[in-house]
Amino acid sequence: MDPLTLIHVILSLVGIAAGLVVVAAMIAGKNLVSMNVIFLWTTVLTSVTGYFFRVHKVLPSHIVGAISLVLLAVALYAWYGRRLAGGWRRTYAITAVLALYLNCFVLVVQLFLKVPALHALAPTGTETPFKISQLVLLIVFLVLTVSAAIKFREPVAQPTTRSRAA
Repeated sequence: MDPLTLIHVILSLVGIAAGLVVVAAMIAGKNLVSMNVIFLWTTVLTSVTGYFFRVHKVLPSHIVGAISLVLLAVALYAWYGRRLAGGWRRTYAITAVLALYLNCFVLVVQLFLKVPALHALAPTGTETPFKISQLVLLIVFLVLTVSAAIKFREPVAQPTTRSRAA
């Protein structure tokens, strides 16, 4: 495996793993700051490094990468620019989960291309096993996106008690 491919794959897998942790935390109403940063930047770098491969025409992967980068730009603005204030928190949840979905979509494509047993089931990517896999992935991520958008709320401030000086 050439170094670019290795770096691209590592970034992608780290981004997916971090993203799954981030989505689980969002659904639990938590904000794991460090994991969000790892997810965002490894996913950005995954999309960017995808353009470094030598090809002579625009491929579907380039389009998916461009859509991912747009989603990530909005997520980064919500995270860094707006600090998840107000509606930007929900915007972040939606765009982050959708960016993760696209990374997982590409993972499934790559698995069907590279894993011999899966490739035998769907050698052209148009066969039923591939379509079912992608449909299940889409449904799972639609549920995750809606759940994260609903449950990733502003932290509720805890009431403080004042002690009276005697």
